Amino acid sequence: MAKAELKTKVNDASVTEFLNGVADEQKRNDCFEILKMMKQITKEEPKMWGSSIVGFGSYHYKGKSGREGDWMLTGFSPRKQNLTLYLMGGFDTHAALLKKLGKFTTSVGCLYIKTLDDVDKKVLKELVQASVKRMKQLNK
Repeated sequence: MAKAELKTKVNDASVTEFLNGVADEQKRNDCFEILKMMKQITKEEPKMWGSSIVGFGSYHYKGKSGREGDWMLTGFSPRKQNLTLYLMGGFDTHAALLKKLGKFTTSVGCLYIKTLDDVDKKVLKELVQASVKRMKQLNK
């Protein structure tokens, strides 16, 4: 049986074009700010992952099911409802930072915010740095 292939893959689409296409001006400005922050933290150039995720860096993973693939160290996507930040490795180790962050919700590896004005940007930066550092350590 063939392995299910991950649909979200890195590609050569233009990150700038994608972000310039975000209709909501506030969300577009927030995206460019997040882009700059993640670029500083990862020292990586942004790449499009699939059609709607901007990702930085990558690592190779092997799941419990035996499934393998490559995924971004961190990234974000301007979704209709909110800005989704992909912070790998979960949030359990970041409880103290999350308490100081502001208005947000989370799922397994996603942090959802409406706008950057809803959160403390310095805390957000610390959270992204901690997530990237953890993923680099786990995937040496």
